[in-house]
Amino acid sequence: MNTNATTPANATAAAPDSPEIRHISASQLAQLGVSQIAYIKPVVMNGTPAYAIHAADGTPMAVAAERELAIAAIRQHDMTALLVH
Repeated sequence: MNTNATTPANATAAAPDSPEIRHISASQLAQLGVSQIAYIKPVVMNGTPAYAIHAADGTPMAVAAERELAIAAIRQHDMTALLVH
């Protein structure tokens, strides 16, 4: 790979505070979507079916009794809900 190559005139430059995607570190990759995405996973708590809500990085956030309630809680915080099987 030639690091001295010039950028084509029609290429867009990355924002100064964001790394080029091809050079992203593992920790930066882990942080992608953390504040925008939450996962819902069916779980059993004390013998009762429930739905665990996790941040994109896997951090537990909450547990809801119903899937619709979990989705509503995520949307209320301006996040996107994704289901995990």
